[in-house]
Amino acid sequence: MFAYILRRLAVAIPTLLLLIIFSFILMHLAPGGPFSQERELPQQVLDNLNAKYGLDLPLWQQIWNYLYGIVVHFDFGPSFVYPDRTVNDIIASGFPVTLTYGTLSFIAAVVFGVALGVVAAIWHNSWLDYLAVGISIGAQVLPNFVMAPILVLLFTLTWRMLPGGGWSFSDPSFWIMPIIALATSYMASIARITRSSMLEVLGSNHIRTARAKGMPEYRVILRHALKPAMLPVISYLGPVFVSMITGSVVIDMYFSTGGIGKAFVDSALNRDYAVMMGITILVGTLTILFNLAVDILYAWIDPKIRY
Repeated sequence: MFAYILRRLAVAIPTLLLLIIFSFILMHLAPGGPFSQERELPQQVLDNLNAKYGLDLPLWQQIWNYLYGIVVHFDFGPSFVYPDRTVNDIIASGFPVTLTYGTLSFIAAVVFGVALGVVAAIWHNSWLDYLAVGISIGAQVLPNFVMAPILVLLFTLTWRMLPGGGWSFSDPSFWIMPIIALATSYMASIARITRSSMLEVLGSNHIRTARAKGMPEYRVILRHALKPAMLPVISYLGPVFVSMITGSVVIDMYFSTGGIGKAFVDSALNRDYAVMMGITILVGTLTILFNLAVDILYAWIDPKIRY
């Protein structure tokens, strides 16, 4: 297993370097620049700004300086729009918020999604199955940009139970609506995958053998059915986790949480390429790490799997 992890890391590191270089070149090729404004700056001012941030250097040298700053100093450089803030500062202020509600949303989606899928599969074609499938379908048609205004309408404007926006680490009432809005559609997908996988496993020969030996049903489910049924769910969870903790632009914008999703949108609108690069690298790194974690988990669940 250790050699397997080393092999996967040996692939992950050059992949991340290629991602950084490719993203940097794309940013450079995009029309306009960080100092392109509706009101054109004098050429001397523009030259001074480009020299200050190293934008007048050849492209290969800009890429080298950028990689050197990240690898040696873990420095993503200064923001082009906010002179008193670095990219590290912007990510450090927004990522804890996004990480908090993203992680809690992920846990809620997995717990309720797997529970719904397992219940639907065990009591297949019963009223419990129909109820679980109905809940999943209802949740599937409510993406976060639809769910968010519904929650605000109910919990803030009608019942006046929860704040309609903002964020506080010490007050969980600010967390509830972002978590529900983000988790709902993912929960439905997890429930659907779990149900179909469990139905397939429950119809397999080793489950029939276990039942024929008189094993209690709960042990058949927990010991022999649940573990293999989780393989397709796990392969789905890796990318989902990354998208939940980094791609919640709608949640950040609608609930004004101050997460990195809003920072990414603001940086795109302001052409703050340094911030865009920093968040892109963060998302890419997390994607590679969690795909690696999923592969390791896969190999642990089914030792026959090796890549």
